[in-house]
Parts: sequence; C-alpha cells; structure tokens
Amino acid sequence: MSTTIDVPESSNTKGKTILLGAQARPGGWKKGIAIMDFILRLGAVAAALGAAASMGMSDQTLPFFTQFFQFEASYDSFTTFQFFVISMAIVAGYLVLSLPFSIVSIIRPHAAGPRLFLIILDTVFLTLATSSGASAASIVYLAHNGNQDTNWLAICNQFGDFCAQTSGAVVSSFVAVVVLVVLIVMSALALGKH
Repeated sequence: MSTTIDVPESSNTKGKTILLGAQARPGGWKKGIAIMDFILRLGAVAAALGAAASMGMSDQTLPFFTQFFQFEASYDSFTTFQFFVISMAIVAGYLVLSLPFSIVSIIRPHAAGPRLFLIILDTVFLTLATSSGASAASIVYLAHNGNQDTNWLAICNQFGDFCAQTSGAVVSSFVAVVVLVVLIVMSALALGKH
C-alpha cells in the first residue's frame, strides 16, 4: 500500500534554486491595500454615522421647581452642532457611496482611475469632517470649561449627559478623520508604486 514517485533529476539546475509554489498573483500587494481600503471605509462609515447620530440625539432637560420653567440643552440650540450633524451625515453618505469604487479597486488593483477619484474626494471630505469636528470640539471645550474673560459659564456641571454625548460625538468624528487620513495615504502609496 505504499506509493513511490520517481522524480528525474535534471543536470541543468546545478547552482540554481527553484522556488515551488511562489507564483506571482495578479494584483499582489495592491489588492491587499484595496481590501484594507474597503474595511477602513466601513469603519469610517460607522464612526461618521455614530458621530452624527450621537450628536443628533443629544438632548437633556433639567427639571426646575415647576413644569413651566425648565432648562434644556439640545444640539439644535447651537448652530455649530447643527453644522456638525449635517456635515458628518454628508461624510457618512459619501463613504457609503464610495464603497463601490473601493470594490472596483479590489477587482482591478492596478487601475489608477478609481484610486485617483477616491483620493481626490477623500481629501475633500476629510476637510469637511475636520472642520466640523474642530468647530464642535471648540464648543464642547467651552461647555466643559467656560471662559472667564467673557463670562461664559461651564454648563457641564448641570448638563452632564448632554456633555458626555457631545464629547463622544466629537471623539467619533476624529476617529473618522484619522481613518480618512490613513485611506488617503494608502491610496497615494498604491498610486505611487508600480
């Protein structure tokens, strides 16, 4: 029940190394970058959508002595937070719409057109996400610390839940910003190396 295989030796291979199983795959490392691009885009969608949803649902009412006199903190009380919600929703929408182009980059890893298109639009939406995140971060900072020079009081002592939600939304937006930066760098590397 044993099987023997006879392999003839060739005299022409003296001094040469033969690699078995090392075939060049079509796509190679560019296909790996394209797959990582798709996965990171899914993560950026989750971060941007989470930031918009968390900020959009931030609302807290402080009961006072009577039912007619209450203090309320909501995202729509601040135009900066409204800008944040709208722009992060736009960024999340763009990232969802960019997924088919990322899939094209997986299927055709050496195609430069989809990558160039993505790198340009990623840069545009990176600036939108950064500007909305930074403007919301400044308001969140004022809500936590206030400003003694202008007599702006910190409201986070009273509106703790509101401040926690807005702070989480800002952190989530900066996660999306970092992922967009990584996507741009990866696309630039894939375009640069042939």
